Amino acid sequence: MFDQLSSRLTDALRRLTGRGVLTEEAVREGLREIRRILLEADVSFDLTREFLERIQAQAVGQEVLKAVRPGQQLVKIVYDELVALLGEKQAPIAFSAIPPTIIMVVGLQGSGKTTTAGKLARRLKAEQKAPFLVAADVYRPAAVDQLVTLAEQVQVGVHGEPGVTDVVGIVRRGIEAASKARARSVIVDTAGRLQIDDEMMQELARLKAAIKPHEILLVADGMTGQDAVRIAKGFHDVLGITGVILTKMDGDSRGGAALSIYGVTKAPIKFVGTGETLDALETFYPDRMAGRILQQGDILSLVEKAQEHVDEDEAARLAKKAQSKKGLDLEDFLTAMRQMQKLGPIKNVLGMLPGVNAAMLKSATMDDKRLKHVEAIVLSMTKGERKDPDVMNGSRRMRIARGSGRTVAEVNQLLSQFKQMQKFMKVAGKPGMKLPFGKGSFPPR
Repeated sequence: MFDQLSSRLTDALRRLTGRGVLTEEAVREGLREIRRILLEADVSFDLTREFLERIQAQAVGQEVLKAVRPGQQLVKIVYDELVALLGEKQAPIAFSAIPPTIIMVVGLQGSGKTTTAGKLARRLKAEQKAPFLVAADVYRPAAVDQLVTLAEQVQVGVHGEPGVTDVVGIVRRGIEAASKARARSVIVDTAGRLQIDDEMMQELARLKAAIKPHEILLVADGMTGQDAVRIAKGFHDVLGITGVILTKMDGDSRGGAALSIYGVTKAPIKFVGTGETLDALETFYPDRMAGRILQQGDILSLVEKAQEHVDEDEAARLAKKAQSKKGLDLEDFLTAMRQMQKLGPIKNVLGMLPGVNAAMLKSATMDDKRLKHVEAIVLSMTKGERKDPDVMNGSRRMRIARGSGRTVAEVNQLLSQFKQMQKFMKVAGKPGMKLPFGKGSFPPR
């Protein structure tokens, strides 16, 4: 996410930090470039002006200009101000001391509101918050059916009354059903419109007054830029939203919505949707997002994602086998690849690594489709061939290519790369082997 904004912003800062001495004129020139970048990314004009004024007030001070590494201090100032612009700190859902916690999900049609309700239910279930879904969208055809389907996939309770138009009555009965089911949280999927109108807002206001939700979360399309900010302000003025969930953030959105919504509404971004699957909902951390925008990586989120999705016992087994004389075989390679796929799209994973910029991501040849091709090739092998790739002659390779729908050249390329990996793992696995990328040895002593 934010590939273009991230690339241009870090380039502008790199030109400044590359100078031996920072003058006030150099800082002002750099800030003018940053101003242009933010406005083109659809960040609010007023917020951009205030953002740069705060940076300039700190950056042109004598302490920064005369520092040993003034460029690095300037990057630190920009990072701190980005964190403040994005909401300062992570804002969790405020759960009620007396369950159930009622979460009202609002937004326009097309923003992914109902799907997001399902994603949120999945996350709350994983956090032992026993969620329950209530279908309160009585206008969109099949909205109730869609939520029921999502509830079945997540395996949580759901309440819907197809054909009934009394929204307040539906939600009240849904909350009663949730209480009987001993649910600890209730997610109410409300009706949306194609645009904000008085009728919709009055209905939501009546529903808020009737059920007194603990959280009102706005689902906004992150690809719409300043429109998302305008929509957020419209909902906030009437309902007083307590948080925002930005959807469709897996594409290269310009970033204006994420960088403007908190400043305009003071409602924190709580989650971001990063894909279509039900597990593609990430907690929003302003400090980590600022690091990703400045291409400093997000190792903490990557570690948390790995802890959530990767089988630790299986990973330990693979690591131990990699250091053994026998080494990994293609069966292990397939297992490791499937573990990696659980972390999400390769582009997103690489984007969390420090120093990986947009240009590197574009030039990366290993994409998600390629992983599927590799998986098809390995699955077309017999177990004996996976255990001992050396037995594969020309006819076997041709059979594997036909079975996987790939070419013989691709099969040969995979086997060649796998042999290289085996050699590297054997060398890297020797005790006391110095790592090429820093201090220490492998395995650690």
